[in-house]
Amino acid sequence: MTMDVTFLGTGSAYPSPHRGASALVLRAEGDCWLFDCGEGTQTQLMKSPLRAGRITKVFISHLHGDHLFGLPGLLCTVSLNTNPEQQHLSCVDIYGPRGLRHFLRVTLGLTGSQLLFPYAVHELEPTTDQSPVEGQLRAEVTAECGPLHPQEQPGRTIFLDVSSDSYLLFEDNKFLVKAFRLFHRVPSFGFCVQEHDRPGRLRTELLKELGLKPGPLYGRLKAGQPVTLESGRVLLSTEVLEEAVPGRKVCIFGDCSAVVGEGPLRLCSGADVLVHEATLGDEQREKAVDHGHSTPAMAAAVARACRARRLVLCHFSQRYKPCSLQKEGDGDDVSELKRQAEEALQDSGVEVTLAEDFLTVPVPLRRP
Repeated sequence: MTMDVTFLGTGSAYPSPHRGASALVLRAEGDCWLFDCGEGTQTQLMKSPLRAGRITKVFISHLHGDHLFGLPGLLCTVSLNTNPEQQHLSCVDIYGPRGLRHFLRVTLGLTGSQLLFPYAVHELEPTTDQSPVEGQLRAEVTAECGPLHPQEQPGRTIFLDVSSDSYLLFEDNKFLVKAFRLFHRVPSFGFCVQEHDRPGRLRTELLKELGLKPGPLYGRLKAGQPVTLESGRVLLSTEVLEEAVPGRKVCIFGDCSAVVGEGPLRLCSGADVLVHEATLGDEQREKAVDHGHSTPAMAAAVARACRARRLVLCHFSQRYKPCSLQKEGDGDDVSELKRQAEEALQDSGVEVTLAEDFLTVPVPLRRP
């Protein structure tokens, strides 16, 4: 199963001619999950090989506009390109901080926007240590008012599981997805997508020796079910399966100047790909932290603590142009951010990548 991450916007604060606002897509087996949706994301999608109509889940890290303003428009555009005669349209599940449900309901309601598909907003209840006091939204600001939008289905309110220091968003037969707490000017979250381990390959030569020919029984063994041979022997799948293929892990951090609690580092341990912001260079660390952001060395410290395989830096100040547009004499060189992270990760084995708009990062299978 192929898995990859495509960056649609890698800039901070606002979209510019050379960097879109925050957005990326995780693609696995044809499903597309969108993480953050800054202004202009739908235009970036149109420029990419991805199809907006394939997005089935959306994850919003926090309620700052450069991560959120593109969502109502994107939903409306996807609706415009939906066949009204199509039956059994799937619900789009949207996850994000408390207040997201109210934002979408009011925005879609005031603009008279009707969708051809259902959606549900599942809100994460933040804790008071995720932002300064002035960044914590008052209950009356985020309180739901009025009826559900005509296409809105009831969503869940998800609270912190104290025992794991994380939020369980959902689990299916392929993935386990959790959120974790980050510190920013407003409550921010990161997301951990953990693929379940895959069964190992069948030892086909051994099966032939036992008299089993390729067919339905192979499928049962591959699925972990026992099979009774003609001799009456019960053959267990563990006897004929090679070692399981470890599931891949992708961790996507929202804006932050620090993690909150032990959950983030524990959840992201051994991540194949860890996406972390690096808004400003290390020489501007004080300014970055004052604004709730990170530098390359700060992102590198997280990647080292998590023993990640690859660190992808993103969410750059718009002062940093992509390498392809860098000119001699330009004062702010984005490649310097990569150098700073690599220096902080010496001898760690962590690979550092600079995200650029439309860059696709593959997440290969781990072979045991």
